[in-house]
Order: sequence, then C-alpha cells, then structure tokens
Amino acid sequence: MKIITLNQTVRENILSDLLKRDPNNYDSYNKVVQEIVAEVKSKKDEALFAFTKKFDGADMDASTIRVTEEEIREARNMVEPELLAVMERALKNIRDYHQMQVRHSWFDSRPDGTILGQKITALESVGVYVPGGKAAYPSSVLMNIIPAEVAGVKRIVMVTPPGRDGKVNPVTLTAAHLAGATEVYKAGGAQAVAALAFGTESIPRVNKIVGPGNIFVALAKKAVYGHVSIDSIAGPSEILVLADDTANPRFVAADLLSQAEHDELASAILITTSEKLARQVSLEVDRFVKELSRKEILEKSLENFGYILIAENMDEAVRTANDIASEHLEIVTRNPFEVMTKIQNAGAIFIGEYSSEPLGDYFAGPNHVLPTNGTAKFFSPLGVDDFIKKSSVIYYSKEALEPVHKDIIAFAEAEHLTAHANSIRVRFEGQEGRE
Repeated sequence: MKIITLNQTVRENILSDLLKRDPNNYDSYNKVVQEIVAEVKSKKDEALFAFTKKFDGADMDASTIRVTEEEIREARNMVEPELLAVMERALKNIRDYHQMQVRHSWFDSRPDGTILGQKITALESVGVYVPGGKAAYPSSVLMNIIPAEVAGVKRIVMVTPPGRDGKVNPVTLTAAHLAGATEVYKAGGAQAVAALAFGTESIPRVNKIVGPGNIFVALAKKAVYGHVSIDSIAGPSEILVLADDTANPRFVAADLLSQAEHDELASAILITTSEKLARQVSLEVDRFVKELSRKEILEKSLENFGYILIAENMDEAVRTANDIASEHLEIVTRNPFEVMTKIQNAGAIFIGEYSSEPLGDYFAGPNHVLPTNGTAKFFSPLGVDDFIKKSSVIYYSKEALEPVHKDIIAFAEAEHLTAHANSIRVRFEGQEGRE
C-alpha cells in the first residue's frame, strides 16, 4: 500500500480522488436507465418481463413472477441448518438493536387550551431491492427488512433477480421469509426499481425503495426519487482505520482488506501516528493479498484507493477522518473511547481491536446500510426512522387563539397574504368593536 506523510495537500488530493467514485458521476449509464424506467412506467408488465428475459435470461409472466409459499418452503429446506441458525441469531441481534430506535407519538396539552404534538405513522409499503446472480446476500436482506418490520410497515416487498431457471437463491429467499417480507418478486435491475416506483399489473407500487444494487439500480433509484422515497444512492464500500503504535498490524491489515475485496472502487485507508505500524501494516497487506481469493480485485482496489497516511498526531488524524467521513471507521488506539468522542463524521464506528468491521456487517445488530462517499457528514445509517413519517398535530381552543390572533394577522399581512389573515380574522368578527 502507498505510505504517505499527511499534510493539507495530501488531504485535499485524497478527498478529490475518493469523490470520483460517486455513482452520480456515471452519467454514461443515465440514458439507458432512463429508457428502461420509462418503458416499465408505460408498458408495465410487458416491459418488466421483456427486460427480465433480456438481462437475466429468465422467462417470467404474471403467474410466475411472485414467489409462492411452496417455493419459500422448498428454499428453507435447502439451507444448511448451521447457516439457518446463524441467520436466526443475527436476526435477533438486529431486531433488538432496531427496537431501541422505535419512536412514539407525543402530545403536549397546556392549561391555556392548546394541544401540540407529533403523530408517528409507519409507511404503508416499502420495496427492498436485493442483488441476485450467483452470490447470496442474506445479511443485506435482514438489514433492509427488519427495520421496516420493526417500524410497523404492513407491506414489505422484496425484489431480486431470478436465475435463468426462474428461481431465487434459496438463502436469499429464506432470509426474506425470516425477516418478515410479505411479498417477494423475481425481478431485478432498473426494471424492478421502476416497477416498485410506478406499479405494474403484477407488482403494486410502494411508498419507498431501499437496498443496494449495481450502478443501474442506483441510477434507477435516483430517477424515480420524488415519485417514491429512497434510502440513498449508495457508492462503493470504504473503511478507515485510526490507529496508534498499540495497534496489531496483522489485525489492521486484515480489516483494511475486508472492504477492499468488495470491488475495484472500494476504499481502504489507514491513518496512523506510527511510522513503524505503517510499514508493518503494508507488509501484512502484501502477505494477505497473496493468500486471499479475490486477489485481482484487492490489488486494483488498493492501487486505486488504498492509502496509509502518517499523521503528526492523533488530532490531525481525527481531523482527516472527519474530512473523509468514511462509511466504516475503526478506532484502534490506547484510548479509543476518548478518540470516539472527537469523531464528527462516520457511518459506523468500531471501537477496539476486537470490533472488526465484519462484526457490523453480519451480526452485532446496528445496520450495515451506511452513508458512503463523504455523505456521513449529513446522512445516517438505515434505521427505523427511515420507515416512518411524522405528522404535526395542532389544536387551539377559541380561548387559546383569541389572545394571539392579532399577532398572526399582523404576520400574514406583513407577507401580503390577506387570505391567511382573513382566515384568522373571521373567527373574531364583531368582537373587535367590543374590545
């Protein structure tokens, strides 16, 4: 890995390089995605089935696109009991964590005859996109569905690309069943996103779409935003490790590679105050890369977006970490909890040498759907709040409105909104002359 002494110029160059991975920069795909979305919006099932045949090689129609109860039972029987048990334990941790996020409606009643409050309502329906193909991502299924289920969403629809045989990966399907999906459809790509957003004869539309996918899925979510809500436009995975001379270089190297293996655009950065640790980690990375299965991806990822940065002190390291605002941030220092209090921007914070990033990906409970590409400066992890909406509640009695009604009239007239003012004034007609 590249070892660089940190300074302002280096910091700016790295931030610039990382932003090049933003999916919003891939305009060359936009035209194709827009055409797919428009086709599904206008031709509905006809276009959905045609694109499924074209891109996934599967023949689908209205009678086969929805996964049946029999298919779910068949899939569950195909999952190894050991994996099923692990999924169930992870599910419990994820549900317990998100249960702590649940909000409740509140009302404040005052003696003057006013009641103010906030009504919390779960979204009626949510679509969850799950990548398909040869790989299975049951962790993604759990992380996207469980917060919706905890929030109280009644209709949770999962879409995922089918294989050429028209079947869904059994592990993916089993995870969806365990997590609480109410419907599963065999559809993927931009066409599935469009179907969820606008509805077809087979797939009724939803209110929000969440879940990861390739560039076509990301751009399709961007294209339908406004017709429905979305979680985010997810970028490539990233990890940043803050470490001092107490860190175990083998552990740090392993953690950096845990994200670099995702794809060639993944980012893995170590910021350390120790030159010795920097050299040791670089050597350990080289050793691991020779042994691990995704060698080519690891090499390209590290070449493009892998850095070991040597900071003068921990304050400079923290300042740079806050500028980068990484999706995953590990703190491996003498006083990790003290360093954690100085972190302003990070998707998820892992504290101590035994809290490695995959713990969060699969098992601990906090959501692994996290802001990327610096968006941790203003976005949060996926959670229960993403599946609710809030309504303000306002009640004033006549006795409560009377002493403030002239203030409201004055405000409205200052903005030249006479109908606003009149709406208040009519309630006290005939009274002003008696005052």
